[in-house]
Amino acid sequence: MKVMVDRQKCIGAANCVAAAPGVFQIDDAGKARVLDPSSVAEDRLLEAAESCPTDAIVLEDDAGRRLYP
Repeated sequence: MKVMVDRQKCIGAANCVAAAPGVFQIDDAGKARVLDPSSVAEDRLLEAAESCPTDAIVLEDDAGRRLYP
């Protein structure tokens, strides 16, 4: 699964970090960035994406099809 953060939408709420701390980190600009998506199960990635108040986290399958949002 591919995980991306739309940095223009990200407000740095850090819900994603709380849901999947090994996958996301808030950087010096106050925006989420992706670390290691393979460190958690796919259901945890979906939970993290769903927790984002601005839908800034985009999930795609290996074929490039958007899974969320």
